[in-house]
Amino acid sequence: MATLIANGVETFESCEGGRGHAYSEPTVCFYGQHSERFKALAIALQHGLRVSELRRYYSIEDGEPVGPYWAVTFILKRK
Repeated sequence: MATLIANGVETFESCEGGRGHAYSEPTVCFYGQHSERFKALAIALQHGLRVSELRRYYSIEDGEPVGPYWAVTFILKRK
């Protein structure tokens, strides 16, 4: 997440991923229009991060869709 923030991506949530975490893989969620998806992807790839998925989603709050937001998922490093 620090790499994305340092390069101007407005993030709002992240998770290391793995057993007992909110996401099964490392995931960073961020705000932005369509162009932000490619900016975040380019930054991640330029810094050697292994991206497995980039998606746009809405959350549901009180029965109403909120968003859209972006999420980038990374390949989990095995220990």
